[in-house]
Amino acid sequence: MKYAEYIQYDGLGLANLIHKKQVQAHELLDIALVRSEHVNPKLNAIVIPMIEQARKKAQQPSSGPFSGVPFLLKDLHQEYAGVATSSGSNALKRIGYIAPQHAEIVRRWENTGVSIFGLTNAPEFGIKGITEPKAWGSCHNPWQLKYNSGGSSGGSAAAVAAGIVPIAGASDGGGSIRIPASYCGLFGLKPSRGRTPWGPHMSEAMHGAAMQHVLSKSVRDSAAMLDATQGADAHALFNIQSPQGSYLDCLKQPLKPLRIAFNTQSPIGTEVSKDAIQAIQATAKLLEFLGHHVEEATPPLDGMALAKDFVRIWFSQCAYNVQQLKQQHGATDRDFELDTLAIAAFGAKVSALDYIHTLNQWGVYTAQMNQFFQQYDLYLTPATASVAPKNGHVKTPRWQHPILKTLLKVDQAHWLAKGTLVEQLVKGNLQWVPFTQLANITGLPAMSVPLYWNKENLPLGSQFIAPFGREDRLLQLAAQLETAQPWMPKYKNIVV
Repeated sequence: MKYAEYIQYDGLGLANLIHKKQVQAHELLDIALVRSEHVNPKLNAIVIPMIEQARKKAQQPSSGPFSGVPFLLKDLHQEYAGVATSSGSNALKRIGYIAPQHAEIVRRWENTGVSIFGLTNAPEFGIKGITEPKAWGSCHNPWQLKYNSGGSSGGSAAAVAAGIVPIAGASDGGGSIRIPASYCGLFGLKPSRGRTPWGPHMSEAMHGAAMQHVLSKSVRDSAAMLDATQGADAHALFNIQSPQGSYLDCLKQPLKPLRIAFNTQSPIGTEVSKDAIQAIQATAKLLEFLGHHVEEATPPLDGMALAKDFVRIWFSQCAYNVQQLKQQHGATDRDFELDTLAIAAFGAKVSALDYIHTLNQWGVYTAQMNQFFQQYDLYLTPATASVAPKNGHVKTPRWQHPILKTLLKVDQAHWLAKGTLVEQLVKGNLQWVPFTQLANITGLPAMSVPLYWNKENLPLGSQFIAPFGREDRLLQLAAQLETAQPWMPKYKNIVV
């Protein structure tokens, strides 16, 4: 098989060729490795290779829906026993931390038969919507290299879009599957709270706001992988109700006309680009053409309050991560990025009462969305407020660095997040990606669908949010949209 043929298939398609003995697993791995050698120096998508492990696995008999398909893990909470992992941070990279055991999600992926040959670039602890960690450097967008691939699953997104692999591991705590899917023109589904596992090292992530899944070129690959990984493990805090049938099978079932609300206004009052507005307008027209009812409407909730309540937990979790690495591995402030230290400083000063109040507010937003979905089947927004930003564009201004360093030294950086400054902090952090956190806070399933490319050939995704547990509805609609407006042929036009 040549690369020109390899790029035409999704993961299930490649696995079918192996099943029919038209190609062997080691041949597919060789193609993926050659493609990686050619493009990864330009992308910086794969940061920790696992070539020896992959070659050994490719020579062994395997079974499963993705038997022999090249696959990549994200360098964040997707540990592979015996392999280094850094979580995008010099704190772990410096000591050469080796994962003692598989993460449960990795074990389930391996059971599908994939050939895992590396870990992909991610921002430090996944705390940003771009992938530019100091530990590894920027991850470039395959559509145009001067742009970023997004975060925090940016390395996986770049690798899939560039044709190294058809599918790769990802995770989403504030949009980290949907943001890079939007920027890189991929399909990205964030499952419902509790749908996929976090064990054995964690029982959940950020109170169930963060979920593990994949980024893919095709909808069916995402559905089939969710079939293989869904369900609680022994470490889960609760058991989500299992789907009534296979997600892959549901793609073949007819979809009744849906009532879909859409909105293009930023919930925090920041600017939304013409590209984002045009993307949703075009998606709305396509939906109407397919027989769905579409109307402009927004959930009855306070977007800025929700954003503040997201950031408060997000920053507190960062503070916990920094503290744990200092206690367990002897990390010092020099091992962390300045932005990480500032975020951790803010989070460390959140009181227990404020933290509990914030979690209670998450429940209020969930109830408001549940009421909204009594009237609508889905909620449509841009996945991101614009196409991908250029590398180095989304960063703390250099003139602020000495101020932050001084405040950190005297343990006063948290005052920057007090009073009216908190809204500026929220807007500064979320202005590029104000739409995705709603689904994380409420635990609702959401997806980014690649239906729009601008004049510069940069993609921007359409985000759909569904009621709790209705991944099937999202996947059915995505399959319908994929048939009506196929996007896989576009990947052949990427020249890295």
